[in-house]
Amino acid sequence: RDVAEGRCDQAVVCCWTGTGASIAANKVPGVRAALCTDAATADGARRWNDANVLALGLRLTSQPLLDEILDAWFAAAPSEDAEDRENIALVGRLDEARTEEA
Repeated sequence: RDVAEGRCDQAVVCCWTGTGASIAANKVPGVRAALCTDAATADGARRWNDANVLALGLRLTSQPLLDEILDAWFAAAPSEDAEDRENIALVGRLDEARTEEA
């Protein structure tokens, strides 16, 4: 909720598989959580999806892999490409529609 409410820019959530943490985080409007199992996925999630919450699975994430994922996540910046920005805006509109229905 801190990300969605603007108290922080990004967050990391984790559980044994990462799936539950990702699902739970994505229930919060404004959160775009991405379950990342490697550095390339973390980079892409930030770059192309402007993901703002990193979800991790503890079961298979070693310390060296975690270091790679975190480095990629925090080094990547959201894309300025018009198509990527439109895709991100679409996700935002889905959030708004879900909030209006509630």
